[in-house]
Amino acid sequence: MSAVPAAFSTHPSAFADRRLAAEVVARITPAALRRLLSESGEIAVVDVREEGVRSGSGHILQSVPLPLSQIELRASALLGRFDAPVVVVDDGEGTLAARAAHWLQAAGYRDVTVLDGGTAAWAESGGALYTGANVFSKAFGEFVEHAYGTPHLSARDLKARIDRGEDLVVLDGRTLEEFEAFSIPGAHAVPNAELPYRVHGLVGSDDTLVVVNCAGRTRSIIGAQALINAGLPNPVVALENGTMAWLFEGYGLAHGAQRPAPAPEGDALEKARATVARLAARFGIRHLDAAGLARLAAEREARSLYLLDVRTRAEYEAGHLPDSRWAEGGQLVQATDRWIGTRNARIVLVDDADGVRAAITASWLIQLGIGEVFVTTLDPRASGLDRGPDAPPVLGPLPTVPRLTPERLQQLLAQDAVVVLDLDSSLAYERGHVPGAHFAVRSRLPVGIADLPPRPLVLTSADGRLAALAVADLAGAGREVWVLDGGTLGWQAAGLPLESSLSRLLHTADDVWRSPYQEDGDRHAAFQRYLDWEVDLLRQIEADDTVSFKVWG
Repeated sequence: MSAVPAAFSTHPSAFADRRLAAEVVARITPAALRRLLSESGEIAVVDVREEGVRSGSGHILQSVPLPLSQIELRASALLGRFDAPVVVVDDGEGTLAARAAHWLQAAGYRDVTVLDGGTAAWAESGGALYTGANVFSKAFGEFVEHAYGTPHLSARDLKARIDRGEDLVVLDGRTLEEFEAFSIPGAHAVPNAELPYRVHGLVGSDDTLVVVNCAGRTRSIIGAQALINAGLPNPVVALENGTMAWLFEGYGLAHGAQRPAPAPEGDALEKARATVARLAARFGIRHLDAAGLARLAAEREARSLYLLDVRTRAEYEAGHLPDSRWAEGGQLVQATDRWIGTRNARIVLVDDADGVRAAITASWLIQLGIGEVFVTTLDPRASGLDRGPDAPPVLGPLPTVPRLTPERLQQLLAQDAVVVLDLDSSLAYERGHVPGAHFAVRSRLPVGIADLPPRPLVLTSADGRLAALAVADLAGAGREVWVLDGGTLGWQAAGLPLESSLSRLLHTADDVWRSPYQEDGDRHAAFQRYLDWEVDLLRQIEADDTVSFKVWG
């Protein structure tokens, strides 16, 4: 990305100065936006509402979530080129979108407009709105099952086959962390992009039935169809409705299991490698050598470029290309809107020399029709690689703010001398927060502050970065404001206890979408609502002329 303009370092927060919302912002009509979405030029449509609000109220299918609360933390990775057109969307009220647009302009984005009337105007003009999260990818899953006739197996049939001792293997296409939380007993953890790479070492013969499952539908369908597309000779099926259906039948799940599939070797590795040429020929996958990648990198000022490493977390952290982001292949297909903000950009997928995971991921991105897709490989022993975890850059400098150590905060809390505000997601807050902390949504500050005890405020978030950015938002609140050094993770690292609850809500906890597994109340009813919603996505996209999904023969 281009350098951040020098003026940005001193620009007032779009959160603190709400007068910005009253200033004139360039606007685009729903009809004009629809035309842009149908063309081949780059465009980013960012929805700046909190993700729970966006999911519940309905959003444009081609939009990506960029909550105003986290705009500094996400914009740089999602919007990689300052000259690419950006359309900012809210529900039509306008203030939120205007504030975000002003911030983006101050950050250096040169072609920023606001959708006139927001999603309300989009719907009034005949545009479709979609509820839920990662809908673009989930709708694609329904499209794939319908277009290719992906075979499936019911949970009851699978259990009966397992009980009879039939020759089968159950492969869970979710992340390793999700698998550890719960899994079908006896299943192996094989995140979706790893399936064509590792499956050959898990099947006893070409007759072994391969069952791919996830928590619901999408990754079961995509994983099963990936193996079919890759040419696996075995019979392959998706577990219909995933572990939700398994629980509907009253079957138990394993918790805490760790059964990752081993890396392929020998004959299994040769079989995996053979899938690359097959996929490349069918889907027109283009491979970049070092010179080709350098050429695309040199053209980043003219074309947006996403450099996404689809290997495992451990492989990425052991050594990755500079400026690349970790996007485990299966998750990239499951949630494209987490990594790719600009449509019709260039997307380069990075893999090891075998290239299997990049090939299967590229095949899906090509069918999604969201950009120009390439694959490249790296030697993990090469010089010049970066090491360590993925760390998307903050756009603009982190402000210098007064900080408290965890130990000092503990002392002040014991004296009732401060009030703690936790700005992390409500899910993270519920899992664990500094005892006594109040949950708050950054974009809604300083609303509600006057109702708190009249004490200095201490802000925290996961690693403290979001908290530091939010200090300016409280400049007019009439309070002394500090930040917990190292955030809630720093508090934990100091050996201090956490409190788990969803209480002391300064703002409504509608900042995130909650899966049916995270809802309170009747879980089976929540599962059924979710499955009905997901299946109905096919009907919605059939009537949506902005959908660009492609069928390959």
